[in-house]
Amino acid sequence: MVTWTGIARREHSREGLRYPSDMMDGEWALIVPFVPPAKRGGRPRTTDMREVVNAMLYIASAGC
Repeated sequence: MVTWTGIARREHSREGLRYPSDMMDGEWALIVPFVPPAKRGGRPRTTDMREVVNAMLYIASAGC
């Protein structure tokens, strides 16, 4: 059993994990001009569009 101390949280953190298909900053800079802006009105966009593109690239590379 793991006690969730600050040290244990850092050791088991999944933050920042990447897939080989994830884009680097330079690649995202080339794609971001083609990502449509959020529409006016309604709720603000809460979805990270970079993660959406990363997910599509993962699916394409994994053959799902």
